[in-house]
Amino acid sequence: MDQKTGRKPQARPAVVIGAGPYGLSAAAHLRQLGVPVRVFGDPMVSWRENMPPGMLLKSTPAASNISAPRPGHTLLDYCVESGERRYESDWDLVPVETFARYGEWFQRTLLPDLTRTRIVSVDPTPDGGFEVKADSGELVEAGAVVVATGLAASARIPRPLAAAAAVDGGTAAGALVSHSGDHGELGHLAGREVLVVGAGQSGLETAVLAAEAGASVRVVARRASAVGFGAPPDHQPRLRPDSPFGRAWSLHGFAYYADAYRYLPAPVRSRLAHRVLGPLGAWWLRERFMASGVGVTQGHALVRADRVDGGSRIALRLGGGRRLEADHVVSATGYRTDLGTLGFLSTELRARLTPTGRDTSPLLGPGFASSVPGLYFTGLPAAASYGPVMRFVVGTGFASPRLAAAVAGRYGG
Repeated sequence: MDQKTGRKPQARPAVVIGAGPYGLSAAAHLRQLGVPVRVFGDPMVSWRENMPPGMLLKSTPAASNISAPRPGHTLLDYCVESGERRYESDWDLVPVETFARYGEWFQRTLLPDLTRTRIVSVDPTPDGGFEVKADSGELVEAGAVVVATGLAASARIPRPLAAAAAVDGGTAAGALVSHSGDHGELGHLAGREVLVVGAGQSGLETAVLAAEAGASVRVVARRASAVGFGAPPDHQPRLRPDSPFGRAWSLHGFAYYADAYRYLPAPVRSRLAHRVLGPLGAWWLRERFMASGVGVTQGHALVRADRVDGGSRIALRLGGGRRLEADHVVSATGYRTDLGTLGFLSTELRARLTPTGRDTSPLLGPGFASSVPGLYFTGLPAAASYGPVMRFVVGTGFASPRLAAAVAGRYGG
């Protein structure tokens, strides 16, 4: 129901912006509830183009399902139908290429009418709806908008590296500094000295893949005990509750009670997010990391980055006077939603969005609703409100049914 006019917006679709796991899942749930839906985006594009070949999912197969409103659309269902190898056990490692194909199959099966264009602007209309414009020139009058843009424009690069992060030649291959999400493949790093800043799964796996591609690699991390790996399935504590991330009370709470997370004070949310699901390599990466020859410098904060040797190399100055040089630096420092980067939202809409404390993500209420009626966020932009489970595919199981129910309520459903 439109709060300004009291009119139901049945004639106007809900527009979902983004076609990764969260966008596809939300749209499928909306359609199941009878809400008219338009989905805009390139299905699974980040998974296809911004992750190196050979990368494996950190999550187990059971935690890699995109939530669907009815049975028959799990990763295993895709493998059975396509004839690909089945991924069923907690010991099975899912290649990123397989997961991308699964997401594309999910889209073809449940959302065959998806529009493969990019949204360039979203403006409010006087009656409480939205005017949505695609780069094709198409205009859509929407009754609700769901932002599910995932990692797009959310890469976080530490300030000391930012000045040196300009991409020479327009590609990560020609830059001195890149983000781990910039790389579709790592062969261009062969024979080069590479520093990877960050010791989470992305950083450690990128370091291993680069070393296996022929680079000389060193991981640089601020914390003194930065490089760590999770426990394998047969080493999980038996007397703690299960979760998609392992057995622990905190992990169980994050996964299944994410709605309670948004009631915590902002400093507590931030501390929990860093401590409970902070940087940690997957259990299966430990052996490859040890065998890869990747060096580690930990316990030193990054202070400054300078171009050296006529701009052909980069030097990192660390706390304690430590200095490292390399041909290339990969910043594996994660992602953070910034309202300022959501340029497709009009200035008026962004001004009306309430941020989450010091974070610049939108503050969300029940049903993943923002402070702008009819505007919803899911996936990474929802992590500051609903917890770090929103950074993982398994979070679609929590987010999508709740968001769809909220949007359906706006449509009188």
